[in-house]
Amino acid sequence: MESIDNLPTVETAKKLGLLPEEYDRIQEILGRKPNFTELSIFSVMWSEHCSYKNSIVWLKTLPKDSPRMLAKAGEENAGLVDLGDGLGCAFKIESHNHPSALEPYQGAATGVGGINRDIFTMGARPIAQLNSLRFGNIELAKTKWLVKGVVKGIGDYGNAFGIPTVGGEVFFDDCYSTNPLVNAFSAGILKVGTQASATSYGVGNGVFIVGSATGKDGIGGASFASEDITAKSSEKLPAVQVGDPFQEKLLLEASLEIIEAGCVIGIQDMGAAGIICSTSEMSAKGEHGMIIDLSKVPTRQANMQPFEILLSESQERMLIVVEKGREHEAKRIFDKWDLNCEQIGVVTDTKRLEFYQDGQLVADVPADDLVLGGGAPVYHREYKEPAYFQEFKKFSIDSVADLTAEELPKAFDFLMNHPNIASKKWVAEQYDSSIGRANRNTNAPSDAAVVKVHGSQKSIVITVDCNSRYVNADPEEGCAMAVAEAARNIVCSGGVPVAITNCLNFGNPYVPEVYWQFVGAIKGMKKACLAFETPVTGGNVSFYNQSSDEGPVFPTPTIGMLGILEDPSMKMTLDFKKEGDLIYLIGQAVNDIASSEYVYSYKKIKATPAPHFNLETEQKVQKSIAGLIGARLIQSAHDVSDGGLLITLAESSFPRKLGFSVQGDAHIRRDAFWFGEAQSRVIVTVDAQNKATFESFLNQNNQVFSLIGEVAGKDMKVDGQVVSTLQGAFDSYHSALETALMK
Repeated sequence: MESIDNLPTVETAKKLGLLPEEYDRIQEILGRKPNFTELSIFSVMWSEHCSYKNSIVWLKTLPKDSPRMLAKAGEENAGLVDLGDGLGCAFKIESHNHPSALEPYQGAATGVGGINRDIFTMGARPIAQLNSLRFGNIELAKTKWLVKGVVKGIGDYGNAFGIPTVGGEVFFDDCYSTNPLVNAFSAGILKVGTQASATSYGVGNGVFIVGSATGKDGIGGASFASEDITAKSSEKLPAVQVGDPFQEKLLLEASLEIIEAGCVIGIQDMGAAGIICSTSEMSAKGEHGMIIDLSKVPTRQANMQPFEILLSESQERMLIVVEKGREHEAKRIFDKWDLNCEQIGVVTDTKRLEFYQDGQLVADVPADDLVLGGGAPVYHREYKEPAYFQEFKKFSIDSVADLTAEELPKAFDFLMNHPNIASKKWVAEQYDSSIGRANRNTNAPSDAAVVKVHGSQKSIVITVDCNSRYVNADPEEGCAMAVAEAARNIVCSGGVPVAITNCLNFGNPYVPEVYWQFVGAIKGMKKACLAFETPVTGGNVSFYNQSSDEGPVFPTPTIGMLGILEDPSMKMTLDFKKEGDLIYLIGQAVNDIASSEYVYSYKKIKATPAPHFNLETEQKVQKSIAGLIGARLIQSAHDVSDGGLLITLAESSFPRKLGFSVQGDAHIRRDAFWFGEAQSRVIVTVDAQNKATFESFLNQNNQVFSLIGEVAGKDMKVDGQVVSTLQGAFDSYHSALETALMK
C-alpha cells in the first residue's frame, strides 16, 4: 500500500468526480485515507452511471411486480419474464450516449455489444434487437457524421454478431446537436429454470476473467458518462471502448455452454467500470468477498497500473465464479472457443475486496459500500418547475390560422419529407433483420416488431417509443404517453403488453429544472405502467446529456416494451389489404395541434403544451382494438402518432400501393383532424361485408368511432381533392432521409 505521504487529497477526489463530502465518507468507511487506486474505485462505483445516486429514490417508486416476473428490476443483469410453455424472455435497454457523441462508430457498436452481454449472461440467447436514436439538426455536417457513424456501428456489430435488428426509431431536433442519444435494446430467450445469476458465494470457489484481454480503452468510462459534454470531452477518447463482434459471438457460445454445464455459481458482464464493478456487485449480492490478483489478468499493454486494470472497460469480457473442483471444465469450454479463461482470484467470507499486484496489496475495500443498495450515496435532489412549462400552456389553437383546402397538399408534402416522419429505410437497410435464429412472423409491416420464439407457437412483440417533444412540454403526461404508445403499438400488432424496460435520458440532475423533468417523467411512467399492468423490469439512467452551449436535451425516457402474441394467426399488420375496404377511425378526433410535428416544424411554433391525452380513454381504445382483432373483424390496424392521421393513412397505403379516399369532420379544424397528434386513435380497415358486425361490436362497447372513407385507387384523396399521387408520396417518403443525409 502507498505511504501516507503519497496519499491523494480531497482535490484529487474532486478531479475524479467525487464530492468533498463523499471523500469524507470514504475515509469513514475505510477508517483511513484511501490510496489512489481505492479512490479511483469509489469514483467510478459512486458515479451516477453505476450508483444511480441521484435517481434511485424515484426509481424505487416504479411498479416492479407481476405474476410473470422471474427476475425483478435490479436483481440480475436484465429483467426476466415468463412467456409460458416453460420459456422466459430476458430483455433490457441501455444508453451509450457520451461515447457515441465523441466516436459514433465505436460508441454505438460497443453499446450493442454491451446490451447483448447483459442478455446472454442471464443464460438467454439473444434473438432480436431494437434501437432508439436521437440526433441534432440534420443540415449540420456534424449531425450527418454522427448519424452515419452510429448507424454503421450498430449495423456492423449486430450483423457480425448474428442478431437481427427488427425495428426502432430515429428522431431529429436541435437540442441533440451536441448530445446524440444512442439507446440499444435486446431480447433473448431461455428455458425457465436454466437462468444464470450475477452473484458470488462459496468460500474457495474460483474467480475467472474470460473473453478478451484487458486494455486501456474505456478507463473512466462510467465517470465520463456522469458529466456534461464540454469542448474538452474529446480529450477523453480513451474512455470510448473498442468492440469486436466476432469475439463477442465466441463469448456468447462459450457463456451459454458453461451455464448449461452447471459449474457456474455466478456470471456477470464486465461493462461499466469493468473488473471493479463485476467483483463488487457479485460479491455484495452473494454477501461474500474476493481476493483478486491483478497480475493474472490478461492485458493488451505492458505495465498497466492497478487502477487501469480495475477500471478498464475493454469489451467482450465476463467475470465468472466457478464451483471449486470444476475449474478444469471452465477452462476446457473456453479453450474450445479459443478465449482467455484465467483464474484471477477466489471467493472469501470477508465481504471485502482485496486486490493484489505483484504480491503487493494495492486496494482493500468493502464490497457492499461500493454498490447500489449498499453503502453508495443516495441523494434527494431539489426540483423546481421551469418557467417555460406555464408559458407552453398559454398556447391557443385559435392563434394559428387553419389550413385551407388548397394548402393541405403542401403541408402533407412537407411532413412526408421531414426526417422525423419520412421512412427510415436508409437506416434499416444497414441492419440485417433476419440473421440468426429468429424469424419475423411475416414480412408485412406492423406497429411493433413480431418475432417468433423457436420451440413455441408464441412470438414476442417488442417496440421502443418516446416522443421527447411531448415529454419536454409536460414530463408527466408525455412519459405516460410514451408508455401508452408502446402498449398501443403492441396491441395493434395483435400482442398483449407484458412489461417494460426504460432508458431515462436527461440533463444535469443538479439543475432543479432538469430534475423536475425527471421526477415528472417517473410519475407519468408509474401511473401508465399501473394502468397497462406492465411492470418495470429495469433499464438505465443517463444523466448529464447537456452542454454549456445548448443546455439539456429534451427529457427522453425511452420505453422498451415486451408483449406476447400467443397465436400467430392473430398477428395484425398496418397495411391496407384490398380496394373497397372501409376505413374507420377508432377514438375521438380532437381540435388539437399541440406539440405536433405540424405545428413545431411546419408552423415553426415551438411553445405548445403536450397533445390531448386521457389514460382511461387510451385503455378503452386498446381494449376495443384487442377485441376487434380477437373477433377477426378488421383487416389492418395502425395507430395515429407522429405526423397525425393523414400520415398514418399514407403509411398504410404504401406496402401494397393502395390509395384511399377519405373525408374530414366538419366539427374539427382541418389541420387538427389531419395533422394533430391527439392520442388514443387508431386507423383500421374493415371488409365491407363485415360493416354491420363491426359497428355493432363497437357500439356494444360504447367505443367512439367514425367511418372516414375507403381504400380506393392510386391517389390519396381528401374530401374529393387529390393531395398526392400514391407513387409521388411513396417516392419522396422513402428517399427523403437519405437525400438529406447525402447533401
